[in-house]
Formats: sequence, structure tokens, C-alpha cells
Amino acid sequence: MARYTHGQHPTVTGSYLWRDAENSAAYALPEMLPGRSLLDVGCGPGSITVDLARRVAPGPVTAVDASPEAVEQARALAVEKGLKDIEFRVADVHDLDLPDDTFDVVHAHQVLQHVGDPVRALAEMGRVARPGGVVAVCDSDYPAMYWHPPLPELDAWRDLYLRVARANGGEPEAGRRLPAWARAAGFEDVTYVAEVWNHSDPERRTWWGGMWSRRILESDLARQAVDEGFADRAELEEISRGWKRWSEHPDGVFVLPRGAVLCRVPEQGPGAVPGVEEQRNENPR
Repeated sequence: MARYTHGQHPTVTGSYLWRDAENSAAYALPEMLPGRSLLDVGCGPGSITVDLARRVAPGPVTAVDASPEAVEQARALAVEKGLKDIEFRVADVHDLDLPDDTFDVVHAHQVLQHVGDPVRALAEMGRVARPGGVVAVCDSDYPAMYWHPPLPELDAWRDLYLRVARANGGEPEAGRRLPAWARAAGFEDVTYVAEVWNHSDPERRTWWGGMWSRRILESDLARQAVDEGFADRAELEEISRGWKRWSEHPDGVFVLPRGAVLCRVPEQGPGAVPGVEEQRNENPR
């Protein structure tokens, strides 16, 4: 199993609370119909989960994450928002402890870039989806991110992230690889969608740059980078200063491309999407 590069530091989980159904799962919203059952994989602190739960209500919702801390945060957020019927579990997407053919929609946001075997993960999501259901997955693509003005500190940030994430068993190019992974997992009806997050207006620029100026110094990514020799503290501090300079620049642009797939499960029932065991040797990463 891959190591989660970002960790659960407040600079990470706090930034995730900005995410909702509109800004992070727009491509999947037509599938989120009232009465449909939903599994949200990798729910994190739960902001997308609770938003999607409102859309599928009164349909049942289950949310899972590999981090017990994230699950507790998501559960607390759901209670705070008055959504007490969501079932939260700690689970590994490679081996979901859930029955076959259970959910109308299986959703995962920013998950496959962090797992050890994305093809197996997709096959598992397909296994628990009902015939006629859909698996909806979205991931960012770090090498495709772009910004202005060109700052060597941000080049260093991306290079560092790519090296650490891949050392952890993840794939930062996940956004462009989703269709290949989906077909290797046995899906035949795959629709690819490209979306972006645009952190370029003054308010978003201040938030995004300020968050990363702290995260690169305080998160698990920072600790691992120093502990395992990817960077020293002085290099991280220089990257942090670069993020601050970018956030204060009146012409600052930062665009984060994201790829998404809608994988439809055939109507003919169990066995239509090949099982996990058939996929283990077919991962095209």
C-alpha cells in the first residue's frame, strides 16, 4: 500500500474543507440523483461527502477512508451539518469490505494518485457498484500544473513533490492516466472529462499561496523530505518564501488541471467487470 504523501496536518485537512460537490465533482453531479445509493471512497474530512449526500438523499451513503483520523473528522462534519445517517468506515480501497453490486454510484476524489495499485482499486470500486451503476473518479495531474510568474522556487516545489510522491508509491500524473487504468480494470464504457481548479483571483491566490507556504514547512511532506534526504530545511524555507512571493504578485496565476472518468458498469450483472485477481498483472503505470 502506498504512503499518503500529504498526511493529516491541519494545512492539509483544512484546505480540503474548501472542496464541495460543485468545485470538485461537477462532472459527476448528473449521476447524483435523489434516492441513489452512494459510496464515497477516500472521503477525507468529508466536505464533498456531505454535499453529495444532500444530493442523493434519501438514498443511503457510505464513506470510507484509509485514515481513522480523517474518518473521525468526516463523521464530526456530517453531524455538524445535520447529516447523521451517513455510514463512515476505515477501509482500504484495494480490498473493500463491502458486498458486490451494492451502490448506484461509487465516487473517489484525489484518491488514485496516492494508492499502490490504481487498477486494482478501480476494479474493487467496480465490484461494489451495481449493474447499470457508475464509478466516478477524479485526480489532479501535477506535471500539467502551470503558474505565472515563473518562479524557480515553485519549480523546485513541484520537482520535490513528484520525487516524494513516487517514492511513496503514488503517481502524480494520475489525471492523464485514468482512462488507461479504467480499461485495464475491465471497464469498457469510459468517458474522460478534463476540469481545472483556478487559484488565480486575489482571494484564492492569497489562500492557496499562504496554505502552501505553511504546508511545505509543517506537513508530513516536509518531514519526509528532510528525514529521507529529498531536501534540507533551508530548501523548504526557500520554497515557502517563493509561495509567498507568488501569492502577493498582482499577475499571479495558478491552474491545476484535473482528469476525471465516468465508468459505467454493464447491466448484465456480476462478472461484467473483471475481478481484482484478473487485474493484478495488467497495471499500465
